Amino acid sequence: MERDDIFAGVELGGTKCVAILAHGPDSVVERETVPTTTPEETIGRLAQILGGWKATALGIASFGPLDLEAGKMAATPKPGWAGIDILGPLQAAAGVPAAIDTDVNAAALAEMRWGAGQGMAHFAYITVGTGVGVGLVVGGTPVRGFTHGELGHIRVARLKDDEFAGSCPFHGDCVEGLAAGPSLKARGVDVATLKARGVDVATLKADDPVWDSVSSALAQLCHVIVCAAAPRAIVIGGGVVGNQSHLLERIEAMLVESLAGYVELPPGGAYVRAPGLGDNAGPLGAIALAMSVRR
Repeated sequence: MERDDIFAGVELGGTKCVAILAHGPDSVVERETVPTTTPEETIGRLAQILGGWKATALGIASFGPLDLEAGKMAATPKPGWAGIDILGPLQAAAGVPAAIDTDVNAAALAEMRWGAGQGMAHFAYITVGTGVGVGLVVGGTPVRGFTHGELGHIRVARLKDDEFAGSCPFHGDCVEGLAAGPSLKARGVDVATLKARGVDVATLKADDPVWDSVSSALAQLCHVIVCAAAPRAIVIGGGVVGNQSHLLERIEAMLVESLAGYVELPPGGAYVRAPGLGDNAGPLGAIALAMSVRR
């Protein structure tokens, strides 16, 4: 990477998009927010912004699911977006080499470069907002096979006496169906506002019974991640957990209990931790992707 390199990034979210031009996390030159409306309007506006910037490379961190080989949106439940080409028009507008990945994989890479995962080659980033996504990085590379992972949709055991059907339109009571913002709303939780990254649950008390189910589902997700890849740390961010920091300790305690001594978590502070980059993990994830193109 040359000293004068400048990178363009796009974080494409379900409610809003962030376009960013930066040398790195401490040198952001431009930053613009675009509402996520129709594909034509949203991608058109982002292309217009990118066309006015001069960058070395472009990174795109997008909500999904994605067809990463084609650079297109896959079977997303977001109306009108399934099958939409994302990489093609944005790369054409920027006129530079480009990379695309899921928003959670990109956020994981950003946390590993600048945040709570610095110095780690094996790392996991979970976001809990309007959905539950997992960015799992092993040996410095996001894990993928014929498609990217969807660990937020694994099935989990239910708490006794919890008869909530779950809010996931595909799987009902998967992790996302039990722990994401829409599940809180579907349970009748009184929320103050709906934010771009999920539900603002800051007004809920720490001892509200709803957190039992949320914590249990997320601890089981962490159990699967530990047994599958043994990352050095797991970060959990997003609007739901970000407003309820007490959940991190609760989830880690449940994880330790679930592992039952068969696997010992690494020493050196909290294993389940908050993002070091806060809400900037997403946009900076796009910059990290751009940097991976220009090495």
